Amino acid sequence: MAVIKELIRTEEDGAISFGDYELNQKSKLSDYQHQGDMYKVKTFKEITKLERNEMFVYESVPGTAVFHLAQSGTEMSFAVEGAEDAQITVEMEPDTEYEVFIEGASTGKMKTNLGGKLSFSVELGNAAKVEVKVVKC
Repeated sequence: MAVIKELIRTEEDGAISFGDYELNQKSKLSDYQHQGDMYKVKTFKEITKLERNEMFVYESVPGTAVFHLAQSGTEMSFAVEGAEDAQITVEMEPDTEYEVFIEGASTGKMKTNLGGKLSFSVELGNAAKVEVKVVKC
């Protein structure tokens, strides 16, 4: 199992990785600068949460480790790992339809709520990273 011991880091490809689901106590890191934005991560075994410029980006229950999170105007992609299945919520555009792909397979189209939140479940375990992509329709 791989976790992000420094809680958040910038990868060589410009994406970010964050989260440590092995922690028994809440840990957080604020004011992490990445590409002109300020990030804040809170993580432990029960929840992992990421904010950019004080705005919601990602949350998982229970906690997860997220690798190579990248966002563009039309999609978000990342790999996620955790000790057990997780409910993931991400922030996208409000009232917009997206298609969610897990391990390359479509889970169907979903519409964000007026706040832009999109929630889905991911089956985790066996220390395997699961690839997730959310694409605007």
